[in-house]
Amino acid sequence: MFAVIATGGKQYRVQEGAVLRIEKLETEAGAAVEFDKVLLTGAGADVKIGAPYIDGGKVTATVQSHGKGDKVRIVKFRRRKHYRREGSHRQPYTEIKIDKIVG
Repeated sequence: MFAVIATGGKQYRVQEGAVLRIEKLETEAGAAVEFDKVLLTGAGADVKIGAPYIDGGKVTATVQSHGKGDKVRIVKFRRRKHYRREGSHRQPYTEIKIDKIVG
């Protein structure tokens, strides 16, 4: 069985046992998290589509860890103007493991 959930302004296709990185959540490692914004569930040919969300649909997961992604360099440059700015960014994430899909 699979589901499509919305969290952190993005949509993710998940299935039981999957481990994925989502936008950072303010929870501790080892805590249980419940996602109630389920857009779609499916098992083979049986697919339910919400409008916009499925009533009674939820996905439970366990927070495994928190971290930061790879460093991304940011460069602003204007030729012949003596203008150059450099920076970098590391996006924080939360790694979760999907336990159960109800929907």
